[in-house]
Amino acid sequence: MSTVKYTPRLADKYTKDVVPALVKKFAYKTPMQAPKLEKICLNRGVNGAVADKKLVDIAVDELTQISGQKAIATYSKKDISNFKLRKGMPIGARVTLRGTKMYEFLDRLIAVSLPRVRDFKGVSDKSFDGRGNYTLGVTEQIIFPEIDIDKVNKITGLDITFVTSANTNEEAYELLKELGVPFKNAKKEENN
Repeated sequence: MSTVKYTPRLADKYTKDVVPALVKKFAYKTPMQAPKLEKICLNRGVNGAVADKKLVDIAVDELTQISGQKAIATYSKKDISNFKLRKGMPIGARVTLRGTKMYEFLDRLIAVSLPRVRDFKGVSDKSFDGRGNYTLGVTEQIIFPEIDIDKVNKITGLDITFVTSANTNEEAYELLKELGVPFKNAKKEENN
């Protein structure tokens, strides 16, 4: 009995289309030099978590639904008296995706979730950190089809960080653009 190994659509696209395109553009000596997507981190701070501990549980559940992997609560590292915050209090939720789940999440984000954003014209290309990582802020969690709008009591956002093995912003930009991330300025370049 033979078993068929499943590979996500974007993982296939990366090896067949993205790597050759990056090798051609940046003149790498070997395809192994081409940058790759290492992980996607979803992070969400919970406003009002100090007063109501259930909000963190709701955030953890929603991130688990969105990512398809169990999210964990994040805790404060120090006391901040102005916010009535004590060290070790739950203040948010996070999850890190790698491998198959990472590519599946990216595919759903590009194909389904981002087009559901109102007046969507593309994501900003200004959020690179200088070391090849890109952070995308999502203002509403309801753009994800996994979230049931009727059960949402508070609309909040989350940060999605794409961690790549690229050394420069330009390499990371090209990698994400080739994978299908819809940048605003990409359309301008194609029209020229």
